[in-house]
Amino acid sequence: MSKRSHLHLTDLSCIACEDLTEFGAGKEGWLAPDASTTILCALDAHSLAIANRSLILILGWSDPDEPRVKIRPELSPIEAEHITAIEWLVFEEMKVIAVGTSRGFLLVYSLRGDLIHRQMVHTGRILKLRVHGAKKDLMQDILSEEVCVVIPGVIARFDGTDIQSLLQRWFQETHSRFWDQKPKKDSEDMGNSYGRLPYQLWNVNKYGSCVDAAITGIMPPPLMELQSSQRYYCAVTIGDDAVISAFRLSEDRNRSLVGAILSKVVPATFSTIASFSKMIWRSEQTSNRKSEEKPQSFARASPLTCLKDHPRKGEKLTLSPSGTLAAITDSLGRILLLDIQALVVVRLWKGYRDANCFFMEMLVNRDAIGSSSSYYEPRKSDYCLCLAIHAPRKGIIEVWQMRTGPRLLTVQCAKGCRLLQPTYRFGSSLDSPYVPLEVFLLNGDSGQLSVLNRFLN
Repeated sequence: MSKRSHLHLTDLSCIACEDLTEFGAGKEGWLAPDASTTILCALDAHSLAIANRSLILILGWSDPDEPRVKIRPELSPIEAEHITAIEWLVFEEMKVIAVGTSRGFLLVYSLRGDLIHRQMVHTGRILKLRVHGAKKDLMQDILSEEVCVVIPGVIARFDGTDIQSLLQRWFQETHSRFWDQKPKKDSEDMGNSYGRLPYQLWNVNKYGSCVDAAITGIMPPPLMELQSSQRYYCAVTIGDDAVISAFRLSEDRNRSLVGAILSKVVPATFSTIASFSKMIWRSEQTSNRKSEEKPQSFARASPLTCLKDHPRKGEKLTLSPSGTLAAITDSLGRILLLDIQALVVVRLWKGYRDANCFFMEMLVNRDAIGSSSSYYEPRKSDYCLCLAIHAPRKGIIEVWQMRTGPRLLTVQCAKGCRLLQPTYRFGSSLDSPYVPLEVFLLNGDSGQLSVLNRFLN
């Protein structure tokens, strides 16, 4: 039997401030997911980023005295370019904010608002920036960490180690420039002076354009390519034409040796030529360089399965920490729990229109764990994977035990609330003690930020 209470929420901080008025704060329901002007939010363990079409505000919710930072990206007014996605990129020694735009550009900013990197991914609106990490092999504790960029019909993958290397180069140069008192570069120079980030790009519109997607992890090669040295990824997409589609993504753009060599040599050669040209023609027009920047060619994406059920349309997708489960919401108010390894739907909820879901971990048997010792630090095995479902039309949050367990609790919430989850931290599998997956609730009307308790009373 489920428990209905608001004692399962712990208040953490209040983010209400005058700077939020630029985002519509003060109007009832301004933060609601179905608001006329959608506000983007990205949560970190200590900070909250809020964005509209042209402005990003960074708030330190764990420290009220931390200064707030406003970032106004340089966007193209001619093409009505605007912000379409934001996400934190959190490494052990640094943290930055990633921004996606309606023209397909990926921007990376420091916490002070400095532009670190600017790169075209693909022509089209960036729908989602998703950070994920999964083991490369079940027998080895080696992580495959990436940033997945979702564009209608297209998926791009940036490796976490490449991003970390770029950020380290930026940090070292910024630090040396501070001590050497070198003049500050202009923003266009700063966004391109640390090299081009390598990435893979796949066309996944075989079953129609996608509205959300995720790279779930590494998968085995096809039967005819068992000896292949290539790496293959599994991707799940959702959209209007196909509620669920799955693809096997090949790492290389070509199967031939020549193609493999070109895919490695050409980006490095281009980067070297670009750096040399910049030394000679430093004063050339930057607008020409913008127009000449072109996205790279597609790698192979092989379709695995597809679920079409007109008029049902996929709306949102969320991935479990291990990448083995996905929760998918659709236009008929249903939530589908997908087993990604078997590519079958293992559970279905009905009556949840406009729902938002996140996986979380809870201590279900807290009393049994605590009785074993006077002081006991819960381990990963003590937590149970659950799915938190925010049903804004009902004004409730429900938590269900995975995969086929009962509803554990129901929490009432205000209409103008947003369910949030901190972004994945690169290298987080090495953390000790274990930090469980949590879900936060932001009340837009009061500014109160709360966390859903990880244990049942």
